[in-house]
Amino acid sequence: MTITGACKLPEALLRCAQAVDSYRIFYTTPTKDTNSEYAHLPQAVQLLSHADPLSEVVEQLSTDSLTTLITDETTLVKSLPHVNSLQGFPVVVNVDLSLQDYSAIASFKDLSIPILISSNPETLTQNANRALEVATKSVRPVLHFINFANIRQSIDIDVKPTTIAEDPVDLDSLELEHNFELVSQGTPLTAIVDFSAYEFGELLPLHTCLVKVNVYRPWNFNKLLQLLPSSVKKIVVVQSANQKSNQNGFEPFLLDFFPDFDQLVERGIDQIIISNIGIVKDVGAALEEIVQNVNSAEPDLTLFIGDSAKDEDAVNELSACLKNVLNLENAYMKVVRQLFSPNLHILNEYTSETVQQNNPEYGYGLFLNQDRRRQNLISLARRSLDPSLYSTDGVQFVQLLGKWLAYHDQSLDENSLKEANVVAHEIFEYLEKNQVYKKSEEFLQVGATEDAYRFKSTWLIGSDAWSYDLGNSGVHQVLSSKKNINVLLIDSEPYQHKSQSHQRKKDVGLYAMNFGHVYVASVAVYSSYSQLLTATLEAAKFDGPSIVLAYLPYHSENDTPLQILKETKVAVESGYWPLYRYDPSKPDEDAFALDSSVIKRELQNFLDRENRLTLLSKKYPDFSRNLAQSASDNIAKKQERRAKQAYDQLLEGLSGPPLHVYYASDGGNAASLAKRLSNRAAARGLKSTVMSMDDVVLEDLPGEENVIFVTSTAGQGEFPQDGKALWDALKASTDLDLNALNFSVFGLGDSLYWPRKEDKHYYNRPSRELFKKLEVSAAKPLVPLGQGDDQDADGYQTAYGPWEESLWEALGVAGATVPEEPKPWTNEDMKINSDFLRGTIVEGLADDTTGAIHAYDQQLTKFHGIYMQDDRDVRDVRKAQGMEPYYAFMARIRLPGGKATPEQWLVLDRLSNETGNGTIKLTTRATFQLHGVVKRNLKHTIRAMNSTLMDTLAACGDVNRNVMLSTIPHNAKVHQQISDVGYKISEYFLPNTTAYHEIWLSGIDDRDYDPDWPSIFENRKEGPTKKKTKVSGDALVDVEPLYGPTYLPRKFKVNITVPPYNDVDVWSSDVGLVSIIDAETQELQGFNMYVGGGMGTTHNNKKTYPRTGSLFGYLPTEDIIKAIEGVMIVQRDNGDRKDRKHARLKYTLDDMGVEVFKAKVEEYMGKKFQAGRPFEIKTNHDYFGWVKDETGLNHFTAFIENGRVEDTVELPQKTGMKRIAQLMQRYGSGHFRLTGNQHAVISGIKDEHLDDFKKVLHEYKLDNTAFSALRLHSASCVGLPTCGLAMAESERYLPELITKLENILEGYGLRHDSVVMRMTGCPNGCARPWLGEVALIGKAPLTYNLMLGGGYYGQRINKLYRASIKEDEVIEILKELFKRWSQEREEGEHFGDFLIREGVIKPTLEGKYFHEDIPEEAL
Repeated sequence: MTITGACKLPEALLRCAQAVDSYRIFYTTPTKDTNSEYAHLPQAVQLLSHADPLSEVVEQLSTDSLTTLITDETTLVKSLPHVNSLQGFPVVVNVDLSLQDYSAIASFKDLSIPILISSNPETLTQNANRALEVATKSVRPVLHFINFANIRQSIDIDVKPTTIAEDPVDLDSLELEHNFELVSQGTPLTAIVDFSAYEFGELLPLHTCLVKVNVYRPWNFNKLLQLLPSSVKKIVVVQSANQKSNQNGFEPFLLDFFPDFDQLVERGIDQIIISNIGIVKDVGAALEEIVQNVNSAEPDLTLFIGDSAKDEDAVNELSACLKNVLNLENAYMKVVRQLFSPNLHILNEYTSETVQQNNPEYGYGLFLNQDRRRQNLISLARRSLDPSLYSTDGVQFVQLLGKWLAYHDQSLDENSLKEANVVAHEIFEYLEKNQVYKKSEEFLQVGATEDAYRFKSTWLIGSDAWSYDLGNSGVHQVLSSKKNINVLLIDSEPYQHKSQSHQRKKDVGLYAMNFGHVYVASVAVYSSYSQLLTATLEAAKFDGPSIVLAYLPYHSENDTPLQILKETKVAVESGYWPLYRYDPSKPDEDAFALDSSVIKRELQNFLDRENRLTLLSKKYPDFSRNLAQSASDNIAKKQERRAKQAYDQLLEGLSGPPLHVYYASDGGNAASLAKRLSNRAAARGLKSTVMSMDDVVLEDLPGEENVIFVTSTAGQGEFPQDGKALWDALKASTDLDLNALNFSVFGLGDSLYWPRKEDKHYYNRPSRELFKKLEVSAAKPLVPLGQGDDQDADGYQTAYGPWEESLWEALGVAGATVPEEPKPWTNEDMKINSDFLRGTIVEGLADDTTGAIHAYDQQLTKFHGIYMQDDRDVRDVRKAQGMEPYYAFMARIRLPGGKATPEQWLVLDRLSNETGNGTIKLTTRATFQLHGVVKRNLKHTIRAMNSTLMDTLAACGDVNRNVMLSTIPHNAKVHQQISDVGYKISEYFLPNTTAYHEIWLSGIDDRDYDPDWPSIFENRKEGPTKKKTKVSGDALVDVEPLYGPTYLPRKFKVNITVPPYNDVDVWSSDVGLVSIIDAETQELQGFNMYVGGGMGTTHNNKKTYPRTGSLFGYLPTEDIIKAIEGVMIVQRDNGDRKDRKHARLKYTLDDMGVEVFKAKVEEYMGKKFQAGRPFEIKTNHDYFGWVKDETGLNHFTAFIENGRVEDTVELPQKTGMKRIAQLMQRYGSGHFRLTGNQHAVISGIKDEHLDDFKKVLHEYKLDNTAFSALRLHSASCVGLPTCGLAMAESERYLPELITKLENILEGYGLRHDSVVMRMTGCPNGCARPWLGEVALIGKAPLTYNLMLGGGYYGQRINKLYRASIKEDEVIEILKELFKRWSQEREEGEHFGDFLIREGVIKPTLEGKYFHEDIPEEAL
């Protein structure tokens, strides 16, 4: 029954607490004797504020009972470490803002807990019910801050009985309405955001508005901005507090106003400050002063008006608690400032005058001095426990002394400290009153002030400067002291700087753990925030010395967030900064907790000595594998390999002269060439060895007789990673004598990769510099330097052949009889010997000694929709440390037509969190990809996808891949027809091998979410083939009637578009189908077929080029599959299977000639193509927002930048899309469509459900389509860090570049004018960059080729305008061209067309002419 009627505040809170049958109520008081108006509440349990009350609450939590706690802000702030323990339980914490200090609220802003604020009866009525609903329906804690002093009158509150949800809902599904309340006066120029105890509404000055915050978490800054009148230019946050800010204007509340600085700029808001208000008599006058201050030319950033609360001790206690929280937060605020706003000034420990290199010694010296006095006092107290020594109250005083002494033997947390200091105060008070007596006088001579008797928690805060001389520093004394003292040490040195210091930094954590009685934690806030919180809590509890090592790497104030995040990632995942917690007070098996998967060798040795490695290896699978591969010592590792090779040579009994072949290779070409050279040397009787330059010991080089170096060229003329160490050592050596060494060098490079004259020196620079250095060191060349050039007719082989012959002559083995070499193993060999795509995939998945699979299986798994990748952000550092790359896999869905059910979306959302990298990627071929799936999770991931009838077969590989088609949400009839055709094409050309089902789906798996999965797989009618074909003799075999055992020479893609839209870039694919629709009946009649499109190229290799499809003609719908089959068969039988760079259909078409190829297709299908039907294309981009189709269903196209569905502070889109899928499930209707431009269409929404979907879209900012036209029409490939082919950033960088270009376009009035812009990290063309009006193709880090002149509709290929340029040049060039376009364009003229008309760039009329007519200045 609903409880109604007016009541006082305690009764109102009781009603909410009793709304659930099973409930618990707790309240806190300063002492047991304190009278509390909550004492009469039934079943209410009293807790003491200083006795760690939240720990008692946590122990009694239950998911079956509603827990209500009534406390005050000081008690809650002191209990901050326990608040996270409330997660997962229905708890309402009602917090009395008894000191009128609202600044305490921000202490809890990062805990992912809803926070409500009630300062008046009306808001309390709403928020009390709101807190009850959130706690019971989502089974989570709620913090409800209430200004009890403002709510003394009766309250009208209705509370309905409820139950605790058995299946908790997401917080997102609960509508937290009325976050803000707006009151406005006139045309407001200044907005007051009210976090105060006052009611300003009727006191507003003219031209101001007031926003009262009722819901602080979740925080919706966009909603706040939308609420503010557009006239507002200044914002002042008014915060109730008890003192002036000592943070130079910074308060945690301010961070919530800078999630997107560009939004503030766009709104013209030029000032946001915070002003504190205490207890004031004239509220109106205080408000006037606050408004005048924010509008002044130089506002006082630390303005405080009024007086503090009367309870000075309570104010100081809260202030001290808040200061501790802020100090911890400020240590990490340097990055936060970069993330939110360059105008947000934050003070931090590094600039504090108290944080200096001598702090350990000074601080510990001060501690020792105080401790010495303390020990004298303790000694005196122990000698003074006889009551007869005191004239009055001797027994009572001796009892106090006994308590005081006992506290010295306990581990004191903050609550215990308070209790102990009450005793200390009473002791000193007694001594002062009785100081005329001898014993009292004796005490006061040793401890003259109360401070001498008090207990303190002692911390030292410092930097990594303390790490260089640990043995002689105060750190050593602190750690060896066994005193209860704590150290927070902040290390800001980036990983890449670790070897540049002339001094040797010590591993403080390892040093501390060796003491055996020190708590040690290694944390990194940008790797694991939860681990940081856990470690800090544990350190505070530990009785004895503790040290928390906190990592915050940055080079300078100008570092971008991307740089800092990368630095942290590299340091943690390479093992340079392992995350761990070590608590020696725990049992051995639990003492060391590893929170990352890689550790340093020194730490490994420590754990080995402590017999903890075995336990850790069982507990952490990733650690076990990394441990096996960690390098103990690079020299030892190299010597072991040399010893093995020497032993192998001894067994071989070779008698010829030695030849050592060393290589440096990034892409594998140099390594393959070196190994081939070594094999040929051995065949000629030489004692040949081959190894990476990374394994060469420089000191051994003078004793070697004949050495050949083979190196490729990386980046801007740099050595590959596995050659850098030796090259650096060689350069640094000044006394190396190589007089006895015979050598030569062969380099691999591309003379046109850096075509500009000023960049020519990059060509083969590693080989040239190495050759010169060896000559200078007196080594003797066997043959001159050899330089292979990719631009030669046979690539590097052109120069290599003569060079090798010269080498054999120099070594005297030119005439040796050599057996015929086996031919190199090619992709064609792999396919034909794979047993229809099986290979050794099963064996590779079972091998837990590596995160990788065999190179041949890497090619075969592509047919299964899987690419092996590694995290390139940490590749170099792992390699340098002797560890294999951090391998993970990308799994791509075969999704014909890009249509997905809500169940399919939800399983991908779950997998992305459980086995992926936390994101979902929408691809440029309208399907899904999951990244970051490690090998042990791969089978489970594939099975989970298939459980919702999504497979990955043929999503990659030399087969027909995902069929992509126009989304056309406004036309249901036409979309259904082309969807049917796309689905039939996909199923018809699906490989018939049973390998996919056999490897991934057959049988049961203990990780299946549902035991019915195997039956789902077996009963699926379409999709992967389950049973082999019976042939003569009743043998069961795999048969590929279309593909044959070697499948196609290269990938094969089909796109379907519906004019006037070309959102699939129909001319870019092997087969492009333009739908011909009857305008009156909307019936699909047939297709114009285009053949021979393709995007992949190689930089500066003129044999490769992008191509648009050639028109073969029109065919009715019923003939289209036969025609595609004909194209595929001609390509299968005539495509180049020797050179994969020349294997795509586009090259076969140009080699044979369009008419010859077309005739063969017509011969195969037994009919001629008709003449192409007329059509008109007007655009190739998506249209965002809502649209209704002819059946009355609604569709919304959401902007997903570069297809990356993720949650960020600014755009929580992943959670939003999950909520959309859940709504679809609830209503039993709706689905998703993916676009070729990497966006998502929420389709098939009925009118009666529309409002619910709109609310979710708005809440998660999915309805935000107010971006610039440039951003809306941009696209990027994945690029770094996962793509193995990427040469530069793309997806992570393009949004930053567009932001800078938007400012230029805005200035020219072009913000809403479409420009099709594409970016890729390499020239393989995944984002179809060659069709962009503007495109940037990665060549090296931060370096791109600028392409211009593509067709706005995707009908024309662009051309190189400038090669190898960086951001500043890109912006300068485009700024001038955009300016010209704004001033000189014709009506409706697109940017690409304008550039061609003006002669800025020549048009590419046909793919094979792509390299012609390039501007001279481009190179």
